[in-house]
Amino acid sequence: MPQQDSVTIVCIADTHALYPEVDVPFGDILIHAGDHAMSDWGRAEILDYDAWLGSLPHKHIVVVPGNHDRWMLDPALRRLVSHATILVDESVEVLQLKIWGSGVTMLAGEPFGVGSPDDRARLYATIPMDTNIVVTHTPPYGVMDRAPGSLHHSGCPELRQTVERIKPQLHVFGHVHVAHGVHGIGETMYANAALLGPGGGIEAKPIVLRIPYALALL
Repeated sequence: MPQQDSVTIVCIADTHALYPEVDVPFGDILIHAGDHAMSDWGRAEILDYDAWLGSLPHKHIVVVPGNHDRWMLDPALRRLVSHATILVDESVEVLQLKIWGSGVTMLAGEPFGVGSPDDRARLYATIPMDTNIVVTHTPPYGVMDRAPGSLHHSGCPELRQTVERIKPQLHVFGHVHVAHGVHGIGETMYANAALLGPGGGIEAKPIVLRIPYALALL
C-alpha cells in the first residue's frame, strides 16, 4: 500500500511535435491524450521523442494515439517507445489505478478514425466497469468539445454515454485545441488537456490533478 494518500496526475495532449516547449510539472503519472506528432514520424523522430519522455521525472507515463499519430498504427514503431505505456483500446493498472485508453476519433479515413457510431459503441462497451481513468483523444459529446461561441460539437455521443455509465474518477482527452480546461460532471472530472493554441504554438499549460487513494480503491 502506498504511503501517500493521493496520486498526482499531470495531463497533456496535442503537443504536435512541439514537446520540447512544454514545461511539464512533476507528478506521479503523466498522461498524454494523443497527437504527439503533427506529420508522420519515422524512426529518428520517434527515438528523439522517446528520449524526451525518458528525461521527464515521472515514474509512470501513459499515452494514447491521436489522429495525427499515423506511426502508432505500426506495432513495431510503437515498440520503439520504451519510456511510456501506449494504450490502443486497452487497459493498464498504475499505482492501483485502472486506466483504459484509446486513440479513436469520429474522423473516418484518418488514423484511428471510426466513422460508425455502432462500431464506436461496441468498442467503448469493452471498457471495464471498474476503470478509474479513461484516456481518449476525442472528447465526449458536449464536454469541452467546441470552440468558444461555436455551436458545433466535435465530441462523441457514444463515448459520453459510456463514461456516464462507467463513472470513472477522471476522463482525460484533447483534440479540440481551443477547449482546454477542467470540468466536473457528477462523479467524473473531465480534463481537455490540449496544449496547442489557435496560433499554432503551445499556448496552454499542463493540467495537474490529484486523485485520493480512497476514491481509487472503491
